[in-house]
Amino acid sequence: MKTSSIKVESRTERLIAVRDFVSEAARTFGFGDEDISKIALAVDEACTNIIKHAYRSDPTKTIQVNVSAENGTFVVAIRDEGARFNPMQVQPPDMKEYLSHFRRGGLGVYLMKSLMDKVEYSIVPGNANEVRLMKNLPR
Repeated sequence: MKTSSIKVESRTERLIAVRDFVSEAARTFGFGDEDISKIALAVDEACTNIIKHAYRSDPTKTIQVNVSAENGTFVVAIRDEGARFNPMQVQPPDMKEYLSHFRRGGLGVYLMKSLMDKVEYSIVPGNANEVRLMKNLPR
């Protein structure tokens, strides 16, 4: 399957372009509005984490987003060249505790895992990080 991609500057105002790109791609693969919203939110969280944490809000950096379908799965691969981070080591939050203290932020990895069918993280040769957000294609 052909991969479509978009590359954006590491700026929160560029997230709408990423959401639109991913939403349109998901729609072409037959996803309905609810699943498209989930995919877009997961991608938004991943990119926000890159901007804030991997790049420490440096707007001169870029984020590469690729979408494809592999073996019945819609895949959004998001690549950055920022600080290393393994979201798989983040423990799920205690939501009762979280909400009782009116906390904000810190739920990105939890949301990505909750909204998608599978989330993988890897370090790509050439000094890049990649998070792959996967959702089974509609039948």
